[in-house]
Amino acid sequence: MENQAQVYSHKDFESDQENRWCPGCGDKAVLNALHRALPLLDHKKEDYVFISGIGCSSRFPYYMNTYGFHTIHGRAAAISTGTKLANPKLSVWEVTGDGDALAIGGNHFIQTLRRNVDINILLFNNEIYGLTKGQFSPTSEKGTVTKSSPHGTIDRPFYPGELAIGCRATFFARVVDVLPKKMTDVFVQADSHRGASLVEILQNCVIFNDKVFANITDKEVRDDAMLWVEHGKPMLFGTDLKKGLILNGLKLEIAEIGKNGITEKDILVHDAHCDDNTLHNMLASLKRPEFPVVFGVIRDVVEPTFDHGVLSQIEEVTKASTINSMDELLVSGETWEIK
Repeated sequence: MENQAQVYSHKDFESDQENRWCPGCGDKAVLNALHRALPLLDHKKEDYVFISGIGCSSRFPYYMNTYGFHTIHGRAAAISTGTKLANPKLSVWEVTGDGDALAIGGNHFIQTLRRNVDINILLFNNEIYGLTKGQFSPTSEKGTVTKSSPHGTIDRPFYPGELAIGCRATFFARVVDVLPKKMTDVFVQADSHRGASLVEILQNCVIFNDKVFANITDKEVRDDAMLWVEHGKPMLFGTDLKKGLILNGLKLEIAEIGKNGITEKDILVHDAHCDDNTLHNMLASLKRPEFPVVFGVIRDVVEPTFDHGVLSQIEEVTKASTINSMDELLVSGETWEIK
């Protein structure tokens, strides 16, 4: 990337608006991580725009000292697409939640990924509707007791990674709110990707779904519960990085280096750039307690973007057109003069 003429700090992106998220909300850690990511990117401050739908996470644009839209429920993806097409030089960030994106906004969400629109999508996943006070969401695990499911939800949940890779998303990453530096690193990688970059953020709602990810994020279990992948490196985890993933036939298994003849050479090496998404989907699908949950950039492949295709098509048609104005269009072809 070329160096910016203007050097920014995280304070340049901090808004003067009062933060109304609950004390201890994971959203605050995400906000701080992004404030620290933006100065590392190659964009002018006036070229950032943050677009949200409805939900706790959707207050995000107010807390960014950038351009932004707070739109309507489930429609952030549509507004983000239009914004990118209208002004391709913008760095467009869609901020959405598991309810906003995967319920009322589900179709917009999958079409944006399928089309590969060049925007960055931050999907806050707390497995609950927080703004409307604690109903189950499309990502709530089956059996979750909430205000709208007092006997436990009977729905099977969406898993954002599986859904995204099923849409042939070109970039999927997962982070967690308790590790802000790693969030910052992934946000930088998401912005460098040309196409739809989806980052799922496991985010704790301290009021309505507190500690929903405790079996992953607690310090006592974190080393064995998290596997951070990096392209070109073996997929290792555990306190001393002695555990890793191997492929046994068509299934992933956990192996331990030094046991049963296993060496580091037997551990799978992560290939985020492989066009075949089979292994990426398997990694995105791993769940506790049988496996660690996979974090980091799981998939990052190059495909043509929707916005580039649309704008190129417009340019080609414009060059070939013999009509150069609306007046010429109105009097072209068969016309009649009414007297």
